[in-house]
Amino acid sequence: MHFVEHGAGTAVLAIHGWTPDHRLMLGCLEPFFATRPGYRRLYPDLPAMGKSPADGVESSDDVLAALEEFVDKQIDGSFLLIGESYGGYLARALAHRRPEQVAGLALICPTGTAVHAADRTVPAFELRRSDGVELDPALAGQFDGMAVVRTAETARRFAEEIVPGLQVADLEAMARIQQRWELSEGPELGTYGKPALILTGRQDNVTGYEDVYALLPHYPYATFAVLDTAGHNLQIEQPQLFDALVSEWLDRVAQ
Repeated sequence: MHFVEHGAGTAVLAIHGWTPDHRLMLGCLEPFFATRPGYRRLYPDLPAMGKSPADGVESSDDVLAALEEFVDKQIDGSFLLIGESYGGYLARALAHRRPEQVAGLALICPTGTAVHAADRTVPAFELRRSDGVELDPALAGQFDGMAVVRTAETARRFAEEIVPGLQVADLEAMARIQQRWELSEGPELGTYGKPALILTGRQDNVTGYEDVYALLPHYPYATFAVLDTAGHNLQIEQPQLFDALVSEWLDRVAQ
C-alpha cells in the first residue's frame, strides 16, 4: 500500500475512511502532532483509494489482510491506532486481533454496529453553524448535506483534505469490495483492555452515534464523546475539542 510517513518515535497508524485517502488523516493529525513530538506517523492509502491498487482485493476481509501485512512490514513492536469512519471499523478489528501490539485505539466517527448505511441509526441532517460563505457549485455539491459547520475554514479543509481523495478513488473496485463489506469475523472478539477514545458527532448523519455507543462494553477503558455541533467532518468542525481529547488519550496511553 502507498503511504506517507512523518516523524520519529512511537508508531501511530492512521486509517482513513471509505473513498477519501491518506490526506484526510494527514490534515486531521499533523497540526496536532506538530506540537506533540516523539511519534512516527504512518498514513496509508487503503486498497482502491488514493494511490493503492486493489488487485485481488474483493472484500473487507482482504482490506484488513492488506493492513495486517502493512503493519508487519512497516512497524516493529507496539503502535497506536487511529481510524476514521470505515477506517474505524477496520481499526476495531485490528485492535482486537492484535491486543498486545496495539497500545491504544482512537476512533473518529467510526462505523458502528451496522456496516451498511441503510441499516444505521442516524439523526436527520442539521446545519448548526454557517458564515454564509459562497462556494464553488462543485464543492458545495459535495460539502453541503453533511457540513454541520459550514464556514470558509471548514470548506477549505474539506477541499484540501477530503476532496482530492474522492477524485482519485477506484469506484469500480470499491463497488466490488462493497459486495462483501462486512468482515466475516468480528470486528470485536471480546474486550479491548487498552486506553481507547471514541469520538462521535451529535449531528453525524453518516455513521451517527447511537450504533457506536452500543460498542462500549467491548472497550472498558474508553472515553466516549458525543460532540454537539459536529457531523461526519468532526475533526474539522470541532478542532479544539478534537485536539484536547486526543491529547488526553495519548496521556492515558503513556501512563
